[in-house]
Amino acid sequence: MKIGIVGLGLIGGSLAIDLRSQNHDLLGVSRQEATCKVALEKGIVDLASTDLSILKAAEIIFICTPMDKIAPIVEKLIPYLDNDTIVTDVGSVKQPIVEACSKLWDNFIGGHPMAGTAQQGINAAQSNLFQGAAYVFTPPDKSTGRTSPALRGRGQPLANLDKLKQLAVSLGAIPYICSPEVHDRAVAWISHLPVMVSAGLVAACLGETDTDVLELAQNLASSGFRDTSRVGGGNPELGTMMAQYNQDSLLRSLYGYRDRLEHIIELIETKNWDNLQQLLTENHQARPKFLN
Repeated sequence: MKIGIVGLGLIGGSLAIDLRSQNHDLLGVSRQEATCKVALEKGIVDLASTDLSILKAAEIIFICTPMDKIAPIVEKLIPYLDNDTIVTDVGSVKQPIVEACSKLWDNFIGGHPMAGTAQQGINAAQSNLFQGAAYVFTPPDKSTGRTSPALRGRGQPLANLDKLKQLAVSLGAIPYICSPEVHDRAVAWISHLPVMVSAGLVAACLGETDTDVLELAQNLASSGFRDTSRVGGGNPELGTMMAQYNQDSLLRSLYGYRDRLEHIIELIETKNWDNLQQLLTENHQARPKFLN
């Protein structure tokens, strides 16, 4: 199968490595010539270019760019797409992306592989990144409005979704299917909220006005702080886009977190140690359910 990838960073490059190892033909597009050169030198793709036209032979195209670039790229791709070409993305927010892109192309299916590292760029791409990870697909609601039929593929939703699920399984990932809206509410709790909580943790520590205390805290910080603060120290652009594209669901989760945090503060202020221990015990018991 000929597979196109737009955006040869960590996710796009890692997808290419695994899919090419399965004897698919990989066509890669990047904005930067240097990235294309590295991808070819490392054997990550079979063909690389800054020109989207090389994807005209692709049967499936993954768009692995920042979220604000996904819909514009779909629109630019349309002249090069066959009616049956499947287009998907890897953005961490789905509702606004699926809504915009499915109006441009009937064969668009939203996707979100729940995998990654703190590293970025083509040199961070690695094999088996998606092994054991959830891979969520969010088909569009076909009851929504569409643009001109001239801009659309034929639309074979079940067959197209099955092809993407098979590819996800071939990566060692675990496919999940849900609506874009349900996806966004779920990831707000377990992905986007932790980024903001983690960022708030670091910012709160930096609010310590005694420089001796702050310096000692920085020197003493070990695995607990490192694990808790990791996601808040990631890509600032990605974190901002999570908030921008998933604002309502993220705010809902932040308000919920604030309420629980205020409850914990109240328990400590009133020295209600029994109820605090009960809460911590319930959390201890519930946490494994969130670890897939």
